[in-house]
Amino acid sequence: MKQLFIVVLITLTALTIIFSPPALAADTANGEKIFSVQCAGCHVNGGNIVRRGKTLKLTALKRDGIGSLEAIASLVANGKNNMSAYKNRLTEKQIEDVAAYVLEQAEKDWR
Repeated sequence: MKQLFIVVLITLTALTIIFSPPALAADTANGEKIFSVQCAGCHVNGGNIVRRGKTLKLTALKRDGIGSLEAIASLVANGKNNMSAYKNRLTEKQIEDVAAYVLEQAEKDWR
C-alpha cells in the first residue's frame, strides 16, 4: 500500500508539472509604457544620450554581458554607473516587464 501511495504521489506531481500553466509571462505592452515614462528620456529608440556606446542595441547588450532578461532586469533594478537604480521606484513585476520589452526591442533592432 505504501508503494502504491508513492507511485500515485509521483504520478500526480509529474502531471502537475507537465500540465501546469507557464509562469506569468512578462507583459511587454506594460513594459513599453514604463519604458516611455522612465527610460526613453535617455534611451530613445534604444540609444543612449548620456553614454553613446552604452546603448540598448542587442550587440551592445551582449558585449556588456547584459544580453539576457535576468541581466537587464538586474541592471534596471540596481543601476550601474550613470544608470539610476529603479528598484525603489518600480515593482518587481514592472522591472520584469520593462526588461522583457527592452530585450524584445533589442532583438528587433528597435524597429
